[in-house]
Amino acid sequence: MSTIAIKKLGPEDAPALAPLIAEYAQALKRGAPRRPDQYYAERILGDRTAEVIGAEFEGRLVGFAIYFDLPEIISGLRTGQLDEIYVHPDARNNGLARRMIEWLVGEGGRRGWYELRWIVPGKNVPAVTLYDQIAEPADWKGYILAIDRSGN
Repeated sequence: MSTIAIKKLGPEDAPALAPLIAEYAQALKRGAPRRPDQYYAERILGDRTAEVIGAEFEGRLVGFAIYFDLPEIISGLRTGQLDEIYVHPDARNNGLARRMIEWLVGEGGRRGWYELRWIVPGKNVPAVTLYDQIAEPADWKGYILAIDRSGN
């Protein structure tokens, strides 16, 4: 039986997280491969608003999810906003994304979240298959308004 562990990530996890962030960016942008950027991983892990969990498979960090704890204006409660979720291709089909979402649901129960919500890229077909199995579609539609795409 394979060992899976889901845990909150901290600054000490930046060296293992950096290559996953680079792979995720490559998968979404389909451009030249990005180099792992440990400084950027440290910034994400130290962000005052974002929180990061990781999925370890057989002792190796192979996935991550970035989420936020936000006010939910309609109910007056809090809500979880899953912003990014990624599992390395070599570790897929082992239930890691499902386990990270289950972890977030449990965390949401402890925090009193009204719901956990997320959006995904329209072309993310394998992930959408899982989401359709475990959640109901939202009545929301996603849009992007570019502000500064220079990367500065």
